[in-house]
Amino acid sequence: MSTFTTRDGTSLFYKDWGPRTGPVLCFSHGWPLSADAWDPQLNHFAALGYRCIAHDRRGHGRSSQPSEGNHMDQYADDLAELLNFLEVRQATLIGHSTGGGEVTRYLGRHGSARVARAVLVGAVPPLMLKTPQNPLGLPLEVFDGFRKAYLADRSQFFLEVASGPFFNFNRSGAKVSTGLIQSWWMQGMMSGFKNAFECIRAFSETDFTEDLKKIEVPTLILHGDDDQIVPIDASARQAVQLVKNSKLKIFPGGSHALGDTDRDRLNAELLAFLQS
Repeated sequence: MSTFTTRDGTSLFYKDWGPRTGPVLCFSHGWPLSADAWDPQLNHFAALGYRCIAHDRRGHGRSSQPSEGNHMDQYADDLAELLNFLEVRQATLIGHSTGGGEVTRYLGRHGSARVARAVLVGAVPPLMLKTPQNPLGLPLEVFDGFRKAYLADRSQFFLEVASGPFFNFNRSGAKVSTGLIQSWWMQGMMSGFKNAFECIRAFSETDFTEDLKKIEVPTLILHGDDDQIVPIDASARQAVQLVKNSKLKIFPGGSHALGDTDRDRLNAELLAFLQS
């Protein structure tokens, strides 16, 4: 099992698939999942000759569960340490949901010396929380509801999210996959209780507006227009206005889980961007 230890002593698990000489793709996962959420893309692009790297965020998956550091600045610093440790160059950073926030904060905080491109998939930037300056965001009561349900019965809460809005399995005519539900639940239950709880605040209340403005590399933004977790009007449609060299591709009827429910199109969009 591949791990490395950060400066604050946190052990982070990572996958490193494909040829070491191939172009680097570095994937950041969503909440409360692990690098396994990107397995279909890791396998697909490794077979095409890309070097595919994905880590379990601190407090998630097989990484250790420190009490401290469950916030976006530390997530970005952990990603920076991983890229330095693996000595990668010209990487394409690909982040889903909370992972999109991690990628955005990394670029805002550490710059693009090791990065050639970025991809944000169903990503949380610029800000999920509704504020006077961000009227399209979700009210704080929504996230307080997440926390209440999490503390009351985390396992049941995870099951309900996976069975409904995450994959849009609550939509009429949806083809429900019990396997995807079970995989999501299992990954979620591997996360640290305190870590995943504190991550709710990290993904919902972090303002990435200034980070988005600092991004200099070509950026592809992919989002479903029926994303029930990160509504497109409060996220992607605003983010594309803030990132100088960016393009938004909308998936009609797309869910939050484009890597699973729209896998073929997502992979095709990623490949076209990488080859552009």
